[in-house]
Amino acid sequence: MFQPQEVLRKKRDGQELTPDEVRRFVLGTATGEVTDAQIGAFTTSVCINGMTAAETEALTLAMRDSGTVVDWAAAGLDPRRVVEKHSSGGVGDEKTTVLVVPMVAAAGVTIPNLTERGLDYLAGEIDLLEALPGYVARPDTQTLVEILKTTGGAIVAPTSDLAPADGAIFKIRSTTATVESVALITGSILSKKLAVNPSGIVTSVGSGSGAFMQSRDDARELALMMSRVASGAGVPNVQLLADFDSVLGTCVGSGIEMLEVASFLSGGPRDPRVLDLVLSMSAEIIALAGLADDLDDARALALEQLESGKAADKLQQIVAAQGGPSGFMEDPARHIPEAPVRRALLPRKPGYVESMRAIEVGFALVQLGGGRSRPEDSIDYSVGFSDFTQLGQRVDEQHPLCVIHAADEDRWAVAAERVLDAVVVSDRPTAPAGPVVIERIAGAGRDGDER
Repeated sequence: MFQPQEVLRKKRDGQELTPDEVRRFVLGTATGEVTDAQIGAFTTSVCINGMTAAETEALTLAMRDSGTVVDWAAAGLDPRRVVEKHSSGGVGDEKTTVLVVPMVAAAGVTIPNLTERGLDYLAGEIDLLEALPGYVARPDTQTLVEILKTTGGAIVAPTSDLAPADGAIFKIRSTTATVESVALITGSILSKKLAVNPSGIVTSVGSGSGAFMQSRDDARELALMMSRVASGAGVPNVQLLADFDSVLGTCVGSGIEMLEVASFLSGGPRDPRVLDLVLSMSAEIIALAGLADDLDDARALALEQLESGKAADKLQQIVAAQGGPSGFMEDPARHIPEAPVRRALLPRKPGYVESMRAIEVGFALVQLGGGRSRPEDSIDYSVGFSDFTQLGQRVDEQHPLCVIHAADEDRWAVAAERVLDAVVVSDRPTAPAGPVVIERIAGAGRDGDER
């Protein structure tokens, strides 16, 4: 007879669990055989004592196998063209998924993109899209398949039958300060990705003050673990280490970032670092899907979808297929809620932006009501920051730090103080941010080669 407490005792004492022990515990979280208190004890022990690569792989595969694994061939789609994308998160980074998905879908990739709502100081891709009226973020699996047959792309939260153990475990992690565990992050990310049975996975793993993994070493550890586990599951993969030491792009906040996305796809201003990351990830996805001979050709194909307007058209198709407004890309602002207070934030002194604690911008978003402390919290889709200044840029009375969108004057003032404290302004010219992609790690199939 399975006794969850025996697994807990073993992990509490720092011992390695067998694959069967991990599997039975994880499956018990999905069936109710394992209680919330026992899940909390497990995640705490893992966060303190860690997991070996073998345990992490067993955890990931058990979470995947707690529900359905999609059979694309049976659904009438080419399994070789199904590729998944993920970002481990950074302040302002969630918009990249909403840009990459239509670009690669327009190029011929099938991309389900299972993701989640945001938590803590990081927003989620689902939050951006739920700013649109009618958008259905959690369709059933059959509906997801039909959407992909029609559009080639989707951005959805996991359905109840895809990796349900992840939902049970993540709910507890979010309230027990056990989010920042490499093993648990790997299991949560890859179980959902592997549940849709992709032929490849591309992930950006952020480091810096705006990322969960703030040190580059920690980010690299996570990237290597995800590469090893995905390779062990037989899935070719690429991990791009990204610099999120400052706000990515010019907007932060669900509705506001959707306006940035629409402008980006429609030929408006494009932040160079956002463009580079989006093209880099799109090229990797297109190459893994076998639609280009090399990364240069794949990048050119991705750029073609952007410049031709095909990516913009594809996002409109995806939004409409998931219940959102059919005219979103024609008049984005009409479909996005507008905050009552919208006013520029001036710097305390003129100068040049030297550095910023991007995490503080994320927490300021939470204080505005645009982020959540618990998974079940609702958020205000209208609030956030636009026209955010970048490293090296001049700020003064004519060039504000950003525009704050708030529900009222009091919240505007609180967010303003937090941003002012987060951004360091120098009297002398300062350097712009460096390259957004700082390292590439690839894993090839079952042998787990990393290079």
